[in-house]
Amino acid sequence: MKSVVALQGFLAMCLLVSSVGLVEMKHRHRTLFVELQALEKARDELETEWGRLQLEHSTWATHDRIRALARERLELRVPPVDEIVLVMP
Repeated sequence: MKSVVALQGFLAMCLLVSSVGLVEMKHRHRTLFVELQALEKARDELETEWGRLQLEHSTWATHDRIRALARERLELRVPPVDEIVLVMP
């Protein structure tokens, strides 16, 4: 009879430990899932910003814009044909 009571106590203790472990794992899973969602949102925002930056870079780096800035700020110009000297090795 004592062994049956001891076995029941042992099984009850195992049930209690596994129940607490299950609750702990569920809580950890939910916490990690919330963190995952936050990281995915941050990733999406960074990808959107990267796309905007690439578009801005392509706008600022167009050949026409660079040519206009060279003319305006540096006063550069394409030399006339008679000013071009060809150097042969």
